[in-house]
Amino acid sequence: MIIVLKTDLTEEKLHRVAERIESEGFYTRSISQYGKLLLSVDGPNTERLLKEVTKWQDVEEVIDGHFPYYLASRKCHKSNSVIRIGKGDNQVTFGDKEIPVIAGPCAIETAETALAIAEIVKAAGVKIFRGMLFKPRSSPYSFQGIGKDGLEILDEIKKQTGLLVVTEVREACEADMVAEYADIFQIGTRNMSNFQLLKYVGQMNKPVILKRGMGSNIVELLCAAEYILSYGNPNVILCERGIRTFEQFTRFGLDIAAIPSVKELSHLPIIIDPSHASGKSSLVSSLTMAGIAAGADGVILEVHDNPEKAFSDGTESITPSQLKDLIKSGKKVASAIGREL
Repeated sequence: MIIVLKTDLTEEKLHRVAERIESEGFYTRSISQYGKLLLSVDGPNTERLLKEVTKWQDVEEVIDGHFPYYLASRKCHKSNSVIRIGKGDNQVTFGDKEIPVIAGPCAIETAETALAIAEIVKAAGVKIFRGMLFKPRSSPYSFQGIGKDGLEILDEIKKQTGLLVVTEVREACEADMVAEYADIFQIGTRNMSNFQLLKYVGQMNKPVILKRGMGSNIVELLCAAEYILSYGNPNVILCERGIRTFEQFTRFGLDIAAIPSVKELSHLPIIIDPSHASGKSSLVSSLTMAGIAAGADGVILEVHDNPEKAFSDGTESITPSQLKDLIKSGKKVASAIGREL
């Protein structure tokens, strides 16, 4: 159960309200987000408490336990959240008119190849480089990424190109390790329900791209986002990256309907990952256009200058020339709906 308190409540009064609830055998946690003051209440028979609390003078609203997310919802925050990353000419916004493109290899392989691809995507107009060092893979024998050895490479990419960098983290120690080098954390599909990790990055001052679990529904995605929001970090960017279906031709099914659905339910920006969704480079451009038309707030793409020799996911990586064509087409689609790629 969530208790929405009056915003002019003093620290002393908040403490008294929490103490009163805890004396009834419940646990409480105070949360401040989006200009609202909340108390999260856990314990048995909250229905009994709900009837009593609604009458209290300092209570604005009570959200019962059947509503599993609140901070991520339009009920809490009616206007679209705009996430700003970077500064000055190097600033990128998610959730506004702009539709940023994130591009780079599936994983950092060597300093030479990573820098070459970074220069290529920058020349195409991309402002954010995807530089993955840690790769959660289905098989223990698949390439797992170069790990902490890639930190200096990320640093060099930022210095030489000025690009912003997103990299994936799988556990708290990795978040600590890359925080100095990355502008955005990515939490991948396999860790969407790693709630301890979500709590941890929720306490860090770093934007997070949260990918939908391959077998998760939209409400579960928003509940995962709620963990990050409720621990203090409002800078959450959702990502539709494809879900498991019975289709065999594509790797996953890109749920285009998830884009307007999320926008109806939540104020958080949502981007798409057509590379992982399709598993085929030939489909990436078409899915990107569909996503932009449906209202996606950004695109994350796998780009490699030699996909056949990529350490991982070469089949879904587009070439530099395909990236240029995709951006050219994407600009037209974005313009048609009053936005800018």
